[in-house]
Amino acid sequence: MNQLSMKISEIKNWVIDIRRDFHQHPELGMEEYRTRDKIIGYLNDMGIENKIVAGTGVLGIIKGAKEGKTVALRADIDALPMEDKKEVAYRSKVQGKMHCCGHDAHASILLGTAKILNDMREDLRGTVKLFFQPAEETTGGAKPMIEEGVMENPRVDGVFGLHVDSELEVGHIGIKYGQMSAASDMIKIIIYGKNSHGAYPHEGVDAISIASQVVNSIQTIVSRNIDPRSSAVVTIGTINGGYAGNIIADKVEMIGIVRTLNKGARELVLNKLEDIVENLPRTLGGRGELIRTEGYTALINDDEMVKIVHTNGMEFLGEENVHQLKHPSFGVEDFSFFSEVRPGAFFHLGSGNKEKGIIHKGHTPYFDIDEDALSLGVELQVMNVLKFLDK
Repeated sequence: MNQLSMKISEIKNWVIDIRRDFHQHPELGMEEYRTRDKIIGYLNDMGIENKIVAGTGVLGIIKGAKEGKTVALRADIDALPMEDKKEVAYRSKVQGKMHCCGHDAHASILLGTAKILNDMREDLRGTVKLFFQPAEETTGGAKPMIEEGVMENPRVDGVFGLHVDSELEVGHIGIKYGQMSAASDMIKIIIYGKNSHGAYPHEGVDAISIASQVVNSIQTIVSRNIDPRSSAVVTIGTINGGYAGNIIADKVEMIGIVRTLNKGARELVLNKLEDIVENLPRTLGGRGELIRTEGYTALINDDEMVKIVHTNGMEFLGEENVHQLKHPSFGVEDFSFFSEVRPGAFFHLGSGNKEKGIIHKGHTPYFDIDEDALSLGVELQVMNVLKFLDK
């Protein structure tokens, strides 16, 4: 066991205790006041400079004794509205709220990393910024943090993030060069027609009939406009309209989501959607309206940053335990806003353990992690920081 591993083993139980405390007291996005104050308390105890950002987020700064680059580490801190059904001592104490995506682990890993790096600051070349980010699951807390200047003063040169993954066994990591996860945009489509009695359809404009043709046309956007070597998904999840079986409907509302892997595909899909929704209903005597709510941007990893994680993973865990993910995820992750501003690397930290029965996926009521992943995450992030600052 090397010196770094020995230092981390000394704080292993401390990190586990923090994770269990966060797990027992989950808070939803932009409500993480207890979590925020706990994080501030830990940072104050360590003598780490910090301030509140984005309401319930925290920025910590560790300044090395030597001049150098600035690197940031990000951990999200919010929970989800789900009942914790695990039978464990650290089960959630808050009814209907649960850390079922591992953000409690991310926050505790970052605190452990901060403790190790802070103890090394006399030998540290550069600055480390700690991003404890709210609202990853809801409104995207990364964006307001950036707007409040966390990437500047001093200017961040690179940023690392991780996410626990119960589908990877503990002691393994998953990395991805380039495209890591999708962009998302919520869409609402409103079709306007004209009421009439069902016996006299020629006197009305059938919004339901128009809506059905709009839905069918939307399906051709991906199949006939997106390069088959690329990918996109357009989903219409709800459709509502009409009053009675014998009345021609004058209005239909549809809600859906668009997921794309790059900026070009995103713009193409949204432009085609707008064309279809505005023009097709007009040819049928109706009118269409598209309302877009911009979601998260696509997460595209920087190859040089991923290479740092890749190299450290092979050195620390062994080459056979570092897995290059074959395909990007069509899920979303607002770490993308950080990596859009500066070079970034986001990777998966194995936290599953079949022998212990830790097999349940995130966003499910039995989700848990093998807590051995916490100290492994700390060591990897410390290694990533040191290699980045020493380059």
